[in-house]
Amino acid sequence: QVQLVESGGGLVQPGGSLRLSCAASGSRFSIYTMGWYRQAPGKQRELVADVISGGSTNYADSVKGRFTISRDNAKNTVYLQMNSLQPEDTGVYYCKAVIVTIARAYWGQGTQVTVSS
Repeated sequence: QVQLVESGGGLVQPGGSLRLSCAASGSRFSIYTMGWYRQAPGKQRELVADVISGGSTNYADSVKGRFTISRDNAKNTVYLQMNSLQPEDTGVYYCKAVIVTIARAYWGQGTQVTVSS
């Protein structure tokens, strides 16, 4: 069982920045594929960005050039740096850990991000 705890959400004005953090339990964090997803009201949950164990990253087209995902294996933590935030970035942001070798996925409880003036 992997437990994930997100933090860093909040209210920010358009053009502002936030950094989300997701702390994971477990001793094998370095092999997890870590991802950030978001769900806006009335919409399906969507991938924002993910990072595999080797460090390669993947981003949704809507956030490329504005968001950066990174991981610190020594701290069992993945980050999402969000710059130039827009109202359409509003939603609940969820952290996800995937252990490919055993086909298991785990979700955090989510953190609210609201972009509004």
